[in-house]
Amino acid sequence: MLPYRKTIEMPSKESALKGRSTPIATAATHFVFGRPLKGPYPDNMQKALFGLGCFWGAERVFWQLEGVYITAVGYAGGFTPNPTYEEVCSGRTGHNEVVFVVFDPEKLSYNSLLKTFFEAHDPTQGMRQGNDIGTQYRSGIYTFDAEQMRAAKQTRAAYDAVLSAQGYPPITTEIKPAPVFYFAEAYHQQYLAKNPNGYCGLGGTGVPCPQTAVP
Repeated sequence: MLPYRKTIEMPSKESALKGRSTPIATAATHFVFGRPLKGPYPDNMQKALFGLGCFWGAERVFWQLEGVYITAVGYAGGFTPNPTYEEVCSGRTGHNEVVFVVFDPEKLSYNSLLKTFFEAHDPTQGMRQGNDIGTQYRSGIYTFDAEQMRAAKQTRAAYDAVLSAQGYPPITTEIKPAPVFYFAEAYHQQYLAKNPNGYCGLGGTGVPCPQTAVP
C-alpha cells in the first residue's frame, strides 16, 4: 500500500516487536453484510485464512463470493501479539496481511476458495505482490484442520505444475496450520466498500484453474 516497505527478511522471535497484551480496537460490524464482525457465527459455518498481498483488495475478492458469511482483515503468522498496522508495516512483527473468511460449506466449498485464492494473485513472488514489497505481502494459506491442509497442498501442486509449464517460477505460497488471527483496525475492514476507488494491489497470473485442483 505504501511504496517504502522494502523489508523482505523475517524477524526472529527475539528481535520482533513486543506488542501488547490487549487487542487493538476494530469494527463491531461488517460494513457490507451488517453482521457482527467477531461473531458469534452460525454453528454450520467453517473458517478459512489467506494471505495474498494487500488485504484491502484481497478481502473484496472473498466477500463477493456467494456463500461467504463474514470477511475480516488482520494480521497472522508472526510473533508480535496484538500488533498495529504501523508495526506490521515496519517488518518487525513477522505478520502477514491476511483475510479471515467465514463461509457456508453447503453453498461454497473450501476448494472453490482455494481456486479464488490462487487466481486472484501471483503466488510465485515470494515476499511481495506486484509493487508491494515486504514480508506482510507473502502468499499464504493457513488451515484449520487436516482436510484443509490436504486440499491446500493438492491445489498448490496442481497450480505449480500449470504455472511452471507456462514459464513461471515455483510457487512460494506457504501452507501452515492457522496461527492466531489479530483483527486489523476498523478503517481497514471492508476498506474498498468504503473507498470504492481505493488502492487494490492485486494482480493474478491469468492462468485458469487446473482441472485437477477443484472437483
